[in-house]
Amino acid sequence: MKDTRRRFLKTLAVSTIAPTLLDRARGSTAASPGQNARCFHFVQIDVFTSQRLQGNQLSVFTDARGLSDSEMQDLARETNLDETTFVLPRDPAVEAQEGVKVRIFTPEFEIPFAGHPTLGTATVLRTLRTGSGTLKTSDASASTIVLDLKVGKVPVSFREEADGLFGEMRQVPPVFGAVHDRSKVAEALGLDAVEIEPDLPIQTVSTGLPFAIVPIRRLSTLQSLHLDPQKVNNYLKAQTTERLGFYFVSRDTGDSKVGLRTRGIFPPIEDPATGSAAGCTSAWMVKYGVAQPDETVLILQGVEIKRPSQLFVRSSKNGTSISNVRVGGHAVQVMEGEASL
Repeated sequence: MKDTRRRFLKTLAVSTIAPTLLDRARGSTAASPGQNARCFHFVQIDVFTSQRLQGNQLSVFTDARGLSDSEMQDLARETNLDETTFVLPRDPAVEAQEGVKVRIFTPEFEIPFAGHPTLGTATVLRTLRTGSGTLKTSDASASTIVLDLKVGKVPVSFREEADGLFGEMRQVPPVFGAVHDRSKVAEALGLDAVEIEPDLPIQTVSTGLPFAIVPIRRLSTLQSLHLDPQKVNNYLKAQTTERLGFYFVSRDTGDSKVGLRTRGIFPPIEDPATGSAAGCTSAWMVKYGVAQPDETVLILQGVEIKRPSQLFVRSSKNGTSISNVRVGGHAVQVMEGEASL
C-alpha cells in the first residue's frame, strides 16, 4: 500500500500488534499520571478481509467525546489513512432509537458515508458489546448494530462464519444519475473505446457517495490501467459539483467464484476496498441484468496494490425499483493504542 500508510504504522509507538480489544480501557479521556493530557483509545482494523495486513485499513476512536471538530480532523490527518472514524456514545435509550453516532473523516475533510468505515466501526462496536467470544443468540443488540451517520441510519448485521465474524450493511436506497458518453470517458481514461463494454452503461450511482461505474471488457485492461490524474479530474469536475470518482469493474475475472474484479482509482490514490462504490455497483448490476435480484456476488478488489479485499454484495428489485442494497465482508483487528492530546 502507499507509503503514507506504512509511515502511520511506524509512528504509533504506543500500539501493539493484534491485541485483545477488551484488554484496553475504552474511550478513556483521563489524563495520564503526571501529564496534562487527554487520552483517546483507538483500534486499527483491516476491513473486507479475514487476513491481517490485507483489505482496507481503518482507525476507529471508540469514544470521541471531548474532541472538537478540528481535533477530529487533525487526528484523521495524523493517522493518514483513507478514513478515520469517531464514535460519539450517547445514552443507551437514545442509541436504541437513533443508533450509535459516528463521524467519518478523510485526512482532508469529513464525509457523510463510506463503506469500509461503516463495516469496520460496527465490527469494533460489536466486539466491545460481546467480548471476543461467540455472539450469544439472546443478545439481539449485538447481532445488528445501527450507525447514525451523516447520510442517515445504516444497520450492520452480524453472523459467525468459519472465516470469522461476517458483517453486512444495508446502504441507503440507490440514486441513479447521469449516463456518460463512452467515447468521452475512454478519452479521459486514455483507453480505446472498444475496451469499455458496449452493452452496459457508464452511469453515476450513489448510495451516499456518487461513483461513475465503468465496465471494462478485459481483465488485462483493468490490471494495466494507468490514469492521467489531470485528465480524469478535468472530466469529473465538468460533470458535477459533487465529489465524483470512477469505479472500474470487469466481468472477466479469471475465477468462477468471483463475480467482478474491480479497481477504485481516485488519483493520486488507489483504494483497496470501496464499500460505498460496491453498493452502487450491486444496484447497477441488478438494474442491468448483470446479477439477479438478491443474488450474492463476490467482488475482488485491491489485488493490484497487494491489499486483496473481498466484498459480498446483493440488491433487491421490485418492478424497476432497486432497493435493499447490502454490502458485507469480514474484518480483523491488527492494532490498538491511545492518542494523547
